[in-house]
Amino acid sequence: MKKQGFNPYLPSWEYIPDGEPYSFNGKVYVYGSHDRFNGHAYCLNEYACWSAPAENLADWSYEGLIYEKTDDPLNPDGSMCLYAPDVTVGPDGRYYLYYVLDKVSVVSVAVCDTPAGRYAFYGYVQHADGTRLGEKDGDEPAFDPGVLTEGEKTYLYTGFCAAGDRSRRGAMATVLGPDMLTILEEPACALPSEPYSDGSGFEGHAFFEAPSIRKKGDTYYLIYSSIVMHELCYATSRFPTRDFVYQGVIISNNDLHIDSYKPAEMPMFYGGNNHGSIVELNGKWYIFYHRHTNGTNFSRQGCVEPIAFREDGTIVQAEMTSCGPNGGPLEGRGEYPAYLACNLFCSDQALYTGAPGEWMDSRFPKITQDGKDGDEEVGYIANMRDSATAGFKYFRCEGIRTVRIRVRGYCRGAFEVKTAWDGPVLGWIPVDFTNVWTAYSADVIIPDGIQALYFTYKGTGGASLASFALA
Repeated sequence: MKKQGFNPYLPSWEYIPDGEPYSFNGKVYVYGSHDRFNGHAYCLNEYACWSAPAENLADWSYEGLIYEKTDDPLNPDGSMCLYAPDVTVGPDGRYYLYYVLDKVSVVSVAVCDTPAGRYAFYGYVQHADGTRLGEKDGDEPAFDPGVLTEGEKTYLYTGFCAAGDRSRRGAMATVLGPDMLTILEEPACALPSEPYSDGSGFEGHAFFEAPSIRKKGDTYYLIYSSIVMHELCYATSRFPTRDFVYQGVIISNNDLHIDSYKPAEMPMFYGGNNHGSIVELNGKWYIFYHRHTNGTNFSRQGCVEPIAFREDGTIVQAEMTSCGPNGGPLEGRGEYPAYLACNLFCSDQALYTGAPGEWMDSRFPKITQDGKDGDEEVGYIANMRDSATAGFKYFRCEGIRTVRIRVRGYCRGAFEVKTAWDGPVLGWIPVDFTNVWTAYSADVIIPDGIQALYFTYKGTGGASLASFALA
């Protein structure tokens, strides 16, 4: 079987959220923050870059570390983290990396001659009088910079606006000059925050964080995370800094609003903050976003789905899948790791990974790994207790008569096999107590055609699911 593209698209031991994808010289590069497995906070690691051929999102290569926390003069001891960055190509052809450290309100800039080389600190975004953006009276704190360069101008979008905070108006758009640092046009509000969203069309989906700007034809698409966090929304305008109109949701990392296979407001994964953007690769468009693993907010992984535009330029909300980077269904034959689950839930449902009172505990299934951060340990699903369900989409099945799973844990029961979360049970695979990965199989007929696969544990104790195989 040829190599296929999966979600998450990077190895299961890599945690790069907040993905900003760009196509440079026939390759797609992804820039993001860098979480730590089992980390205690967001973005504890250095910036790393991965790339893939634009025509093959199954073939990712590690480009290495491109920037370290201590490279910024404000952070000589490395005590501050590198939050979500963005990259743009300046008028001089060099690559500029914009970011904000986690305890300051200024935008730092680094530069490199190549997309994924070692970036060097360059300076801070500043007003004409030399005052740094975020430190002048009237400035709103800078956060999550997104950038787009057109000619001699660079458009910079920043902001973090919690619900109810009237001190912050929304996503601020600032125009920079050709030196990539100096402000030509003072910040203007491009998207409203929650207190200022009434009557704007953004009600219920007001700006929270993560502004990211793209252009398609003569239309600017400003992608952002709304106040409900789990969704990436977007607004459009014919102008880069004003007149943006709310258009809808591109992706939700718990699949809310999708009603093609379940009720629209039923969450199918444990959601949390979201951050990402869109990119065109070989005439096809994709949305890059992230999901939450390990039962916390702090071990996030990048995912990607193809998206479709309507004739009026609006975007059809994408569904979370296991096969997004593949561009179509996976082959319904062979073994697949369980960490590819795009649906994960149980009877004790929780909408968010980290909402108050809903931190993942032993009631909830979670995608995790053995070892420590950096260990190349393949991920699996832990804490599968009675009713826990893992869903995988989609597979092109033909002649499947046997399903095998690999399980460990203090469990006694069976896994139901279905092709819909609420569909009929096609077969049961009994499992028993074991402290090593053990294979179990059963005769299960999967109907021919493009299918989803759901595995629901029924029994006592808690099982961990490493993989499943179709034959």
